[in-house]
Amino acid sequence: MRLPARTLTTLPVAALFLTSLLPTVSSASLRTSLFEREARTGSSSHVFPLLKWLRDSAVEVVFGKPSTRTKASTNPAAALQSRYRNDVVVRFNVTNSEEEGALADAVVQMFLDVWAFTPEYVDVRLDKDDVSALLTLLPNSLQPSILIPDVAAAVWATYPSAAAEKSQLESSMVDAAKMKTSLDGVGNIFFRDYQTLAVITSWMRLLEALFPSIANMTSIGKSYEGRDVYAFRVGARGNEDEANEPRKTILITGGLHGREWISTSSVNYLLWSVVTAYDREPVITKLLEQFDIVLIPVLNPDGYEYTWQTDRLWRKSRQQTKMRFCRGLDLDHSFGYRWDPVRHQADPCSESYGGDQPFQAVEASQLAKWARNETENGVKFVAYIDLHSYSQQVLFPYAYTCSVDPPNLENLEELALGLAKAIRMTSGESYTVNSACEGAVARSYSASDSLSRVEAAGGAAIDWFYHELQARYSYQIKLRDTGSYGFLLPSDNIVPTGEEMLSALKYLGDYLQSSDSWTSDPRTSNSRTDLKRRRR
Repeated sequence: MRLPARTLTTLPVAALFLTSLLPTVSSASLRTSLFEREARTGSSSHVFPLLKWLRDSAVEVVFGKPSTRTKASTNPAAALQSRYRNDVVVRFNVTNSEEEGALADAVVQMFLDVWAFTPEYVDVRLDKDDVSALLTLLPNSLQPSILIPDVAAAVWATYPSAAAEKSQLESSMVDAAKMKTSLDGVGNIFFRDYQTLAVITSWMRLLEALFPSIANMTSIGKSYEGRDVYAFRVGARGNEDEANEPRKTILITGGLHGREWISTSSVNYLLWSVVTAYDREPVITKLLEQFDIVLIPVLNPDGYEYTWQTDRLWRKSRQQTKMRFCRGLDLDHSFGYRWDPVRHQADPCSESYGGDQPFQAVEASQLAKWARNETENGVKFVAYIDLHSYSQQVLFPYAYTCSVDPPNLENLEELALGLAKAIRMTSGESYTVNSACEGAVARSYSASDSLSRVEAAGGAAIDWFYHELQARYSYQIKLRDTGSYGFLLPSDNIVPTGEEMLSALKYLGDYLQSSDSWTSDPRTSNSRTDLKRRRR
């Protein structure tokens, strides 16, 4: 495989591997990830002195000086116990609008953290000493069940362990001539644990260097704190004329909410899978010959980094708001389509606060600007997949209301059911299919309702891409699980969840290739379901 000339003239291949496996950028170090452990332990330094020197040189030459933006906690276990020691997660089964309204008002009054909001249940995190106070605000029909009795222990369990065998790292670099085989081993190691932002960035650069003919990594803009928001484009073009033509593009995003680590790892798994399967697996090869796939694993890098450094359950960005002690905006309530100032969450301390105006969130604005620029240069977004956790749902537009159907509703539902079936055939896990507006009892919700809702619905990313950029197939997929662990999904779920999304992506690709329905503007569809009123 031909590497870029600059890389060949400055670094041995083994050093390039080390930039991924042994990054110098410091992580939160709550437990050291596999790659970072190898860079810092004393045994590594005396067993691999030459490799360590190559590593240091490679990082500085290819990736620049290591960042020292944030210092790691000196006593992370104690900090976790202090922050979460009394926290529990409880579930309410909400059956009518009055119950939802009462719970929504209580969430606002007590500044509670809503974890899940589905047609079947609402999950809430709070201090166990506050449960009795919460119940005084709710009707007697709402009684909670405890899902996670010890949040601190569940948080601690999600950080990487340092128990991996060193021999696997050594074997991945022994023979550069077996680079592809070694990469398979590196991939297995990478997905054994959740990874820090620094490791993910280095790993993406490694893949770009190893697959220059189909892969390109670029920054779509800067976060509020100045971090790059990286996108990874994968696509195969047959000839020079085709390379200059506009491309049909599938966009996949993750990490809009910092604490949803499984969404980031799943985008990474898709990235890894499509890059390494090209020219080896016919389904992926055909897909990449007809479509570009753009993957953004961490749209909210500031929030993601904060979950490693300070607060594992941080949801929003880290942008300063009008209230000094309540930082952050919810990116998925920051997009411009149907952003309603009347119904929008106006309290900066709320977990669903999206700002005081559309696109106030820097990262949402950067994504929208980049996407518009792409379309102005001929790119056609045919599908948008936004990965979140948790609750195992495939959701389609509109999120802002249930009173209006998307024009191509039948197509959206057909494909969503196919995605859910593909997932079930892979792992046996059931993903439900719903409109994104349908949380709790929102089946009866309309834009004119005066009852409070558990979570505001306007400004969603899937609505904006669907309506403004005519991404005909726009979905939010909420990944594993259904509440046993919630956002604190153990790392042994990374690969199974990634495989579920890979099966869904293959099904999506096959559907798009066998249908020309993506070519029309969804807003002008002649489907018999156009803008009909439903569930009144």
